Amino acid sequence: MTNLQRLMLEIKGIELDQNELIVYLEENCLKAHDEYVPSSATNKRNIYKTALSILESIANNPKLMKSYKLDDMTISDFHENLLARIDQLERKIRSMKDDEQEQVFMLFNS
Repeated sequence: MTNLQRLMLEIKGIELDQNELIVYLEENCLKAHDEYVPSSATNKRNIYKTALSILESIANNPKLMKSYKLDDMTISDFHENLLARIDQLERKIRSMKDDEQEQVFMLFNS
């Protein structure tokens, strides 16, 4: 699985051009067609940071901040739910270690 494929798993349901996804990945120090390494904490963290960047870009779209009425249903919570997901993802990223932090821990663990 490539980094691009892993990112697409993380942002299921969000339709973006593949070139846009590649730019987001490169901004977070990942090459789109490199192999995704699940054992690498840094790789995983950068995938989450890329997903966060995408969600933040979507949240900046003023069209999505409106309330919509569809038949008898009002769709008004999309933006609030998106912001809640962004906050959740930020907390998760802050709590994750990268590969360098894990190596330091292992040095002092013995």
